[in-house]
Amino acid sequence: MGVVILLVMAAGVAAMLTRKLPTAFALVILAVVIAFVAGAPLTGENSVIDTVLQEGAPALAATMIAIVLGSWLGKLLEETGVAATLVRKIVEFGGDRPVVVALGVLAVSALVGTVTGSAPAAMLAGLIGIPAMIAVGIPKVTAAGTILMGIAVGIPFELPLWQFFSTALELPVPTVRGFMVKLFPFALVAAVLYVFVESRRRGVEHTWSLKSVRDKPRSPSRRQRLGDAPWYALLTPAVPLILALGFELAIIPSLLAGVLYALVTTTRPREMNKRLLRTLYGGFEVAAPPIALFIAIGILLAAVKLPGAVDALEPLVKAVSPQNAVLFVGVFTLLVPLCLYRGPLNVFGLGAGIAGVLISAGIYPAAVVLGMATSYNQVFGVADPTSTQTVWAAQYAGVSPQQVMVRTLPYVWAVALGGLCVTAATYL
Repeated sequence: MGVVILLVMAAGVAAMLTRKLPTAFALVILAVVIAFVAGAPLTGENSVIDTVLQEGAPALAATMIAIVLGSWLGKLLEETGVAATLVRKIVEFGGDRPVVVALGVLAVSALVGTVTGSAPAAMLAGLIGIPAMIAVGIPKVTAAGTILMGIAVGIPFELPLWQFFSTALELPVPTVRGFMVKLFPFALVAAVLYVFVESRRRGVEHTWSLKSVRDKPRSPSRRQRLGDAPWYALLTPAVPLILALGFELAIIPSLLAGVLYALVTTTRPREMNKRLLRTLYGGFEVAAPPIALFIAIGILLAAVKLPGAVDALEPLVKAVSPQNAVLFVGVFTLLVPLCLYRGPLNVFGLGAGIAGVLISAGIYPAAVVLGMATSYNQVFGVADPTSTQTVWAAQYAGVSPQQVMVRTLPYVWAVALGGLCVTAATYL
């Protein structure tokens, strides 16, 4: 039975890789098939309908709420011009010094990455940041990669991500927060090295790559007409982080505080109601794809945790899972590419199911799985040519996602190695 379940998982990966099915749909179908193969009844206890679908769908509800709030805050940063102002100030400070400009955009990307992930974060920092970097001579691929590496620096402090790992792996938030803090230095060092090495190895390229921007000038936005956001509003991205990390406030209240701070510091009282509703509805549009994915992930987690699935998979997975700390680091470092192209170790795909099997079968403690999943997520978030932020940044800079992957993969692979080393040293 275990072999059959693995074959079903392999078929699911193939469907996602070949884009025969959207990831969320493929995960739900995969979960239902796994449940039937594991001998689950149609209804009742540990069943397909009542357990996998009914209980699994809302399992990550707290994460979905955090995603909505993060997206809401991201829309506020966009509409009020906070993110654009941050980038413009950095560019003005950097002048014609390419490395300084790139490091500044990297810092803004990291700050934005703590609020919201994926394509919205790339757009907030990249709409102005990428053209500015290219204008001062940063190569196109390096400019796109800088945005992504910056977002990766912010990922360890992305509050919705804390909520996701806490709920999915059944770990307390302080445990997730503690490991993310340890992962952060590796992401920061790798990002700074990327900027220094990649901006110097190919020299300065004084070209303008954004043909669409050049050929199709757009009228200035309302924010541009009004000017920069107030200096105190620029602290908005840091507010949730300070509350959650410094004061250990719960994640959802921290994000709500960020929303209120952004609103109060940028909006006149008579305009607050309209802006609140407008940005909230816009946030729902941004949050819809990840919410659909988290519903599917919850269903998949419920399926792989069924007693029949655990009993079938435990001997197979245990046989190939190293317990020695050195082997653990070596094996899972070599397997890093399997989180690319929506591969089986991508935590926002089949990797969530594998994580559930590792924990429910007692092969690794949940904290070890947390270290693996977060380390791999650093790679996926930057170098995966199928991730939305990578596609957007590459296309906006005028290069292919595969070019960005080749340039960034060595750096984020090193980040994953660092995370796995910390995991082995701390929990094994």
